[in-house]
Amino acid sequence: MRPPDAWPELPFAAWADTCETLQLWTQIVGKIRLAHTPTVNHWWNVPLYVTSRGLTTSPIPHGTRSMQIDFDFISHLLVIQVSSGERESFALRPRSVADFHAELMGRLRALKLETHIWTMPVEIPGAIPFDQDNAHASYDADYANRFWRALVQTDRVLNRFRSRFIGKVSPVHFFWGSFDMAVSRFSGRPAPELSGESPNLGAWVMREAYSHEVSSCGFWPGNGGYGRAAFYSYAYPEPDGFGQARVSPDAAFYDEGLGQFILPYDAVREARSPDDEVLRFLQATYEAAAELGHWDRPSLERPDQP
Repeated sequence: MRPPDAWPELPFAAWADTCETLQLWTQIVGKIRLAHTPTVNHWWNVPLYVTSRGLTTSPIPHGTRSMQIDFDFISHLLVIQVSSGERESFALRPRSVADFHAELMGRLRALKLETHIWTMPVEIPGAIPFDQDNAHASYDADYANRFWRALVQTDRVLNRFRSRFIGKVSPVHFFWGSFDMAVSRFSGRPAPELSGESPNLGAWVMREAYSHEVSSCGFWPGNGGYGRAAFYSYAYPEPDGFGQARVSPDAAFYDEGLGQFILPYDAVREARSPDDEVLRFLQATYEAAAELGHWDRPSLERPDQP
């Protein structure tokens, strides 16, 4: 029997303003990581990772030292830790993006970790530069904590799904640009050059992200075009017939506008076994992509994993 509220309610309308502000805060932190880390294929050097208290950059090199920046959604702090022993923190509370940016950059300067980032948010239409954004200033501590608890469960289940694949597969990571958690499996073959673009994101960035055939899945907390918290799955390039594939569980469906399969988070919460509900969805949509895309499944999958 799972602990009470292990999968917390997360109605997007109740915390949409907090979600928008948090996305911008995480972009500032993520861009600090981007500024100092060597580029890894598909931008795997830039995401954040779930911890037992929130989200982390993991260690970021800065000269001969390293730093780590963590969102703590239990004590509601932004924490900077340095390999030389220094530690700084400040409260996560209702405050503008401009104020958060100024506070964080000031703390880094005091620690002699000064960092310059491009202050324009990415993947957000009509974005305002971080240092000028006084419009987004919401922080509901309860919903920030719920969001993180949903990520804890998602991270756990996605890692189970990841373990079934012995081909090239991404870590389970949180992309601050699109504000979603994802894991991606690759066929091993190059993909056609992607032609789409995202706001304030060069086409070359997206081409690197989608340079090889991929079946990708993950979780949106309410953003992402669907308007509610949901699990998603898509393939690039999308093979013929993918959107018409029969997948499980019954609550899953293909969204023509998004070009993705969707499993509503509320359907998972209400299931007898949320883990099994998500795993069925992930496996069924992956199999649709792999079968229709003619992947070499025997060489890519672990046969002893259910």
